[in-house]
Amino acid sequence: MSLLIVSLDVTALNVALPSLQRELGADVSGLQWTIDVYTVVLASFLMLAGSTADRVGRRRVFRTGLVIFTAGSVLCALAPGLGWLIVFRAAQAVGGSMLNPVAMSIITNTFRDPRELARAIGAWGGVVGISMAVGPILGGALVHSFGWRAIFWLNLPVGLAALVLTSRYVPESRAPRPRRLDPVGQLLVIVLLGSLTFGIIEGGRAGWTSPVLLTCFGIALAALAGLLLYEPRRRDPLLELRFFRSVPFSGAFVIAIASFAGLGGFLFLNTLYLQNDRGLSALDGGLHLLPMAATTLVFAPLSGYLVGHHGPRVPLLVAGVLITVSGVLLTRLGPDTPLSELFTAYVAFGIGFALVNAPITNTAVTGMPRAQAGVAAGVASTGRQVGSALGVAVVGTLLAAGSRTAAWSVIAGCGALVLLLGLATTGRRARATAERATRHLAAPPPADRPGPP
Repeated sequence: MSLLIVSLDVTALNVALPSLQRELGADVSGLQWTIDVYTVVLASFLMLAGSTADRVGRRRVFRTGLVIFTAGSVLCALAPGLGWLIVFRAAQAVGGSMLNPVAMSIITNTFRDPRELARAIGAWGGVVGISMAVGPILGGALVHSFGWRAIFWLNLPVGLAALVLTSRYVPESRAPRPRRLDPVGQLLVIVLLGSLTFGIIEGGRAGWTSPVLLTCFGIALAALAGLLLYEPRRRDPLLELRFFRSVPFSGAFVIAIASFAGLGGFLFLNTLYLQNDRGLSALDGGLHLLPMAATTLVFAPLSGYLVGHHGPRVPLLVAGVLITVSGVLLTRLGPDTPLSELFTAYVAFGIGFALVNAPITNTAVTGMPRAQAGVAAGVASTGRQVGSALGVAVVGTLLAAGSRTAAWSVIAGCGALVLLLGLATTGRRARATAERATRHLAAPPPADRPGPP
C-alpha cells in the first residue's frame, strides 16, 4: 500500500500538470519543481531513512513515514498556491523516504524462508507495474471529474488504512549492529542534489553559461569533492564508496540514473504534448498512455525471468535498443502525428523500461557480501530518484527554451547510454572487478580518522 501511494503520486500527478498550469498560473519551471522537489528530497533522505530504521526500529520509522506522507498529501490538497504546493511536496517526500526502502527491509527480515521471501518481493515489486498501468488512467479520471487536488486526497484513506494494518500485523525489527549516523555526509548529499537540480531548472532558463547555473554547478562539484574526501574516513559512511570499485555496481547505478531520467522526461513531455498540443482532456491523455503502462505491467515479470536464466546483459541490451528507438520516434511528434506511430513509440518505451528494472537491482548487488546487499540496493534506488529529477529538469528546461526536438532527444540519449553501459558492465572482466570489490568489502572497516584513507 505504501509503494502504491508513492508510485501513484508520481504517475498520476504527471497527468495533472496542464490542469495545475492553468489553475495556479504555473510556468514550465513551476511544473518542473512540483515534480522534482519530491524526487530530490526523496533521493536525499533514502539512505538516512534506512540506517535510522535499522537503529530505532523499522516498524516505528515506517509508521512515522506513513503519518508524514499522509499529512503532507492533505496539505498538498489544500495548497493555496504553487509555492505552498512545492513546500508541501517536499514534506511528502520526507515521509516517502521512510516508506519504500524500509518496507523492503521489513519484508526481508520478516520472511525467512527463501520461497516465501521471493513471493513477497514479487508481490511488492508487482505494485510498481500496477501503479504504472493505473496511474495515468486514475489520475486522468480524478482530474477530469474532481480536479488535481483529488489526487492528493486519495492518499488519505489509503495511508490511514496502511497505518492501521502496520500497527496490527507488522513486527518490529532492528539491525544487530546499526550503522552510525553521518550528518556531514547527509548534508553533502542534500547540497549536491539540490544545487544540481536548481542550477538546471533555474539557471538553464537564462542560458547554459548563466552565472546562476555555473554557481550551482560549482557548489555541486564542491559537495561531490567533499563526499569523495570525507566518506572514506568514516567507519559507517552514508555512501559506501567502495561499492563503486565494482564495475557492475557502478554500471547499475548509472543505468538507474539514465533509465529513470528517460522515464521522468517521457512522462513530463508526453503529458504536456497530449493535453496541450493534441487538445485532449486529462482522462483522454491518461488513456493514451495506456499502451506504455500496459506493456510495462506485462513485461516486468519477464525481465526477472531473463535475469534469472540468462543474466542481466540480455534484458539491458534489449531495453537500451527499445528506449532509444522510442526516443527517436518521439522526436518526430506533431499535433497530427498518426496514433499508430505514437503508440509504437509508447509500446517500445514501455517494454524497454519494463526490462531494465530487474537487471539494475540484480547487477547492483552482484558479488556484494550478503550483509551489504541491502545498502547496495539502496544506493541503486537513490540513483533511480536522482535520474527522475534530472530527467524532468533537463527536458523541461529545453522545452522552456524552445528546443522541443532536443528535449525529446534526451530520451533517445538515455536509451543509448543504457545500451552502451549494459554491454560494457556485464562481461567477464566486469564481473572480476565485482569479485575484487567483495574481498575488499569483507575486510574490517577502518576506524574514523582525520588523516587520508
